[in-house]
Amino acid sequence: QVQLVESGGGSVQAGGSLRLSCAASGITYSNYCMGWFRQYPGKEREGVATIAIGRSSTYYDDSVKDRFTISQDNAKNMFYLETNNLKPEDTAMYYCAVSAYLPLGGSCPNLRPYYRYWGQGTQVTVSS
Repeated sequence: QVQLVESGGGSVQAGGSLRLSCAASGITYSNYCMGWFRQYPGKEREGVATIAIGRSSTYYDDSVKDRFTISQDNAKNMFYLETNNLKPEDTAMYYCAVSAYLPLGGSCPNLRPYYRYWGQGTQVTVSS
């Protein structure tokens, strides 16, 4: 059973940075998709960044491009989302997710239904 645990959220001022971490266990696949999503109160969960494990293709939503970086550390079974130049509109609950399916080409989808396994979330709050 895949288990994901996020950490690293917190409160920062605009322009600040946070490194979100996702500790994974139980993953037996060699090639799969991993994503970071965020959810505003009362809104649907939206994908902000994905990475194709096995070929390292990445996807970033336009709202976070050039500010966020998704990465992995296979040796530690860890995934990261480096968030820089944070803005108040980045305030949300952030979740990591894993899908056992890897597309034949390109990057992993940023669609919630594609991902089966989810962490419990970590809150990011950015003040102006």
